[in-house]
Amino acid sequence: MTSCDASDDDRLFTRWVVSQIWYRSLAGPAGSYTNLVTNPNVSNTRRPYFLGCPGWACDDWVDSFYSTSNRQRWLGQYSRVFNSVEGNSTFYGLPKLETVQRWADSAADGFEFVLKFPRVISHDKELVHADRNVGEFLEVLQLLKDANRLGPAFLQLPPFFAGRQLPDLAAFLHKLPDDFHYSVESRHADYFDQGPVEREFTQLLSELKIDRMLFDSRALFSSPPTDEWEVESQTRKPRSPVRQTVTGLRPVLRLIGRNDIPSVRPWMEQWAKIVAGWIGEGLTPYIFTHAPNNEYAPIAARQFHSILTECIPTLPPLCGWPAEEVQKQQPLF
Repeated sequence: MTSCDASDDDRLFTRWVVSQIWYRSLAGPAGSYTNLVTNPNVSNTRRPYFLGCPGWACDDWVDSFYSTSNRQRWLGQYSRVFNSVEGNSTFYGLPKLETVQRWADSAADGFEFVLKFPRVISHDKELVHADRNVGEFLEVLQLLKDANRLGPAFLQLPPFFAGRQLPDLAAFLHKLPDDFHYSVESRHADYFDQGPVEREFTQLLSELKIDRMLFDSRALFSSPPTDEWEVESQTRKPRSPVRQTVTGLRPVLRLIGRNDIPSVRPWMEQWAKIVAGWIGEGLTPYIFTHAPNNEYAPIAARQFHSILTECIPTLPPLCGWPAEEVQKQQPLF
């Protein structure tokens, strides 16, 4: 019996009825963010699912994942193995458009960037009076979309963004242009109350076909930390209640594990069943594997793909890691 042999009752995801999806008009109302960027309506190719790590610029991956210390080649090598990346750097500041263009040019075909809204929008201004900042971020998204390299942009709400601020969130989301895809991660306890706030939050995202970003840190907190990396991670990462709620077509999961990657397998097995179900429903999941020490994030992603293949045997294998391919080509003597 494999990790995917389960009854329908074990399928923990919320079924998304495609026929009931409501598409908003592409002609945004006056004052909407639609007017801040052009709208070429470039569409991305659909794939079974997207898999990646929280970033690609990791020095510790040289000689284990990357075959070179030349940072200019890392994104190209990364994108030949994984087809997405969780771009957290945009949370701290936006890159120059020339840099973003280099990203687009370096990434392999079929690759999609999932970029985080800048903190000045979400945390500093709390979604209010941030039109100029939003416009600058949308320029970055537009460039990637023009290059067919854009996945959903994700908005991480700060832990102090309470349920009473839900109207601000609604106003903000309604102003965003419909020609991009979005995901929203909540952290305040109000959004996990299984009551009126969570229901209203879910309804808002469902009506706008915006995905609720799913966050699972159970593995991280399953036992005391074993090294300084896990000490820091258990200090910084939230212990949010786990949800499998689907509100759009592109569910995004951030899976926070341990540095001992095999120990995370039980949680990965649970999610592999769910992700396989999503794919069977015609959804396009995005999965990002985290480890306290980012050195182990690619190993976690590879393990998740292996487990998912037990559920979907027809999934193509991941490409070999560039460092491994070089090692195979080296003579034994």
